[in-house]
Amino acid sequence: MQTAAVKLAENDEALLKEEPTVEFTGEEGLGRYLDLHALFAAFQNAKFGSKTLEYYEFVTGLGAHLGNIPRHFKMGAAYREYATSLLNYLLSFYERTQPLAQIRRQMNKAGTLTVWQDQGLGVTPQAGADHPSLDLDLAAFDSVEELEALGAERVKEALSSMGLKCGGTPRERALRLWLTRGKPLHELDRKLFAKGVAPPPPANGAAAPASNGTAKSAAAAQAKQKAAALTAAVLEAKVVRMCELLSNVIADTKGRVEKRQGQTYEEMMAEQEDAVEEAAAGPDEGSDAEDEFVYNPLKLPLGWDGKPIPYWLYKLHGLNQEFKCEVCGNFSYWGRRAYEKHFKEFRHQNGMRALGIPNNKNFFEVTKIADAQKLWEDIQLKQKGGFKAETEEEYEDAAGNVYNKRTYLDLKKQGII
Repeated sequence: MQTAAVKLAENDEALLKEEPTVEFTGEEGLGRYLDLHALFAAFQNAKFGSKTLEYYEFVTGLGAHLGNIPRHFKMGAAYREYATSLLNYLLSFYERTQPLAQIRRQMNKAGTLTVWQDQGLGVTPQAGADHPSLDLDLAAFDSVEELEALGAERVKEALSSMGLKCGGTPRERALRLWLTRGKPLHELDRKLFAKGVAPPPPANGAAAPASNGTAKSAAAAQAKQKAAALTAAVLEAKVVRMCELLSNVIADTKGRVEKRQGQTYEEMMAEQEDAVEEAAAGPDEGSDAEDEFVYNPLKLPLGWDGKPIPYWLYKLHGLNQEFKCEVCGNFSYWGRRAYEKHFKEFRHQNGMRALGIPNNKNFFEVTKIADAQKLWEDIQLKQKGGFKAETEEEYEDAAGNVYNKRTYLDLKKQGII
């Protein structure tokens, strides 16, 4: 018995010594960033995706982009497959970075679903309405032309929400939607409904009009539609929840994408090698202690090392001098260099554009709005006068001196030149 106890103790010590290995891709930066390239490619190639969407925009709107997909695409298997892949990756990343969180158990317990107001999906219509149509009140429209003015996509979404056909021209869609105005769906012609969708039964339990399919097949189709909608809604809610939990990681990934857009391949590989070496070396306790507090009573700007620059350098560059620009909204610029540079920056250019004044060299160092407007009026008056040869035409003498026409002729008459 004692020998067995010794072996168990040795095995426990061996298990404690073994360090768990967590695998990350090169893009994930050892758990600091998300690697969404494969999911981005899948979204672009899908029917519900966008070919013009950039990777930076995809990362920025992660989770929110699911809400922009039309409802009829969400009922398909391709959308559910994509949403499942996205959710599984986010769950996997969260588990690898925070293994003790038990995120899957939390996701199964919590979560509120956004109700999809689709006809035939178990949604109760609003009071006084015969059927919901994506919050579109048809009683507020007086003609088919007004419905057509909403746009083809908006009308298509309303038709899809009621299970009606969505094909045809924008005019035909508007006419099909106009037929539902003030009329229950069970009284519509069976031909108006999409394939596989049966008209809903009357609310009072009366007999519905005869249809080609049996009641059993219609009930099965509605049950299948409800199940697909519920699955898609649950997936969408979970993805949005995971994006909220990983909001900091998504923000870091967004910053990384911005940074890497201006890097070369060699710089990317060098950065990746540095990150691996830094993780292998472990945290530097001494550097953390030094960077914990920085004494900066004069509030000097920080240098490349994260410490305040010397005071003599601060005075040399004139960073103690404040320049205010009224055109920029009384924004303060510290130092002569930053003040001169700001005349070509967006803030000043936008202010000049708002005043209706061109931002050229004539307005260099003009920071007052009144001065800029007065100078612009003088320039316009001068331009309206036209070209004056006596004052604007230039002449050059044998020595290379330049005069206007009047001065040149006076000097020449006097024999000076």
